[in-house]
Amino acid sequence: MIQGYWIPILHSHLPFVKHPKYENFLEEHWLFEAITECYIPLLRRLYLMESENIPFKLTLSITPPLAEMLDDAHLMNKYTNYLDKAIQLGQKEVMRTQNNEEYASIAQFYKDFFSQTKTFFEEVLHHNVLNGYRHFYDKGDIEIITCGATHGFLPLLSVNEKAVEVQIKIAVQAHIKHFNKAPKGIWLPECAYYKGLDKLLRQNNIEFFIADSHALIYADPTAINGVYAPVYTPEQIAVFGRDAFSSKQVWSSKEGYPGDFNYRDFYRDIGYDLEFEYIKPYINPDGTRVFTGYKYHKITNQSDHKEVYNPKIAALKTQEHAKHFHTQREKQIAQLAPLLERTPMIVSPYDAELFGHWWFEGPEFLYQLFSYMYEANVIKPITPVEYLSMYPKNQVVDPSASSWGDKGYYDVWLNGSNAWIYRHLHGMADAMCHYANVYETCNNNEQIRVLNQMLRELLLAQSSDWAFLMTTQTATQYSVNRTKEHIHNFHTLKAMLDDNKLNFDILTQLEYKNSIFDFIDYKIFLGEQRTYD
Repeated sequence: MIQGYWIPILHSHLPFVKHPKYENFLEEHWLFEAITECYIPLLRRLYLMESENIPFKLTLSITPPLAEMLDDAHLMNKYTNYLDKAIQLGQKEVMRTQNNEEYASIAQFYKDFFSQTKTFFEEVLHHNVLNGYRHFYDKGDIEIITCGATHGFLPLLSVNEKAVEVQIKIAVQAHIKHFNKAPKGIWLPECAYYKGLDKLLRQNNIEFFIADSHALIYADPTAINGVYAPVYTPEQIAVFGRDAFSSKQVWSSKEGYPGDFNYRDFYRDIGYDLEFEYIKPYINPDGTRVFTGYKYHKITNQSDHKEVYNPKIAALKTQEHAKHFHTQREKQIAQLAPLLERTPMIVSPYDAELFGHWWFEGPEFLYQLFSYMYEANVIKPITPVEYLSMYPKNQVVDPSASSWGDKGYYDVWLNGSNAWIYRHLHGMADAMCHYANVYETCNNNEQIRVLNQMLRELLLAQSSDWAFLMTTQTATQYSVNRTKEHIHNFHTLKAMLDDNKLNFDILTQLEYKNSIFDFIDYKIFLGEQRTYD
């Protein structure tokens, strides 16, 4: 008998990165690594469960920037080359380690892993990862939700409400483009909410979003069931709160499963370990050492000493941890049941990239967990929409301003390292409102191209990833450069309109490089004109 429901939610996102001028660009590898270690391993397990008749339900956000990159022929050609090089390295590694039984076994494991990934990418997905997601979305096994158009941090863009409105509208349009249906839910970028945002969600027919727990705990009034039942905002948008216990159990590298000493060590990679001349063809062309995906060691302990990784032992650990996770949820549900007037639900949101990229065994853990849930038949995985269909009446609250970032509010995206970007983003949004109104009846195709590209540059500058990376001091210089690049591009294009001197070389170059959203229409910014500098 089903005693409770589990709502797993994976947030799949990467910022839009495309550098056509370069055969190899370091930050493009963020995408290639995520496809190889996260997206394809997850899809392979979903297809396996389908073949084994194991029912599963999973909610996935696939952000518009990620969907655009996965659907980009230029990037997918580069990804094929990335796999070819990884397989070539595997062949060399099998030869290099042939006289060491332990290392030879793991070298062969990785060579097979990359080879199987390429076969799956070509023969099952037909060179487009979105095909796999569409297959399960259309079947109803997964619910795909959207995000902001470029993962803009909406509370800090709301100085100009039109900027937030456009982030949501274009996200919905991108979802329809890639999945042939409108999204029912949205993963608010960084789970960041502010009062009144629900009105814009209602205007775009969004039915639900996910928030961190304090959005409901500090709601007005407080959510009486905490995070164990959804609530409605004043605009009747359902809010599902994150359960801290199940999140920490998986998320934490110290207290959670990913820190188990038998799992693969993320940081030890032959890209850093082997002699430079040997590994040179497989790292960055400028000589910068990078991860190759060939990681031969397990976490072992908290010291620098690392033992050889054994995938078979690690796979057994995923079974143990899946059963433990299930047992803990059973106990949690048993405690909740007497307190609620309904069957309890537990919402577990995670970054999708945790499963496979940071925690290599993560996709196998999910496979084992779904399998065990089916076998035990005590906790049933479902989607937010399915839970709402069972319990359509819920408390109405005004959620608290919140995010799922450090300290729970907006600090990560507004601090001394990144505060400088917002005067530019606000000014650009105001300018976009102005130019959309000035050129409302424009029928000059060249000017329309400039206006549309201005909008692309604004959206790309608004990505919350750049502010986040400035705070964490990860890829800091790239993040600063990307933000400044889009600001510069926007004003260069604006000057073309002001001076009535169109530079088609620059325009064409920007359209090719920053090619996100081929359906874009600057008139989406039509409305109240605003004063700008």
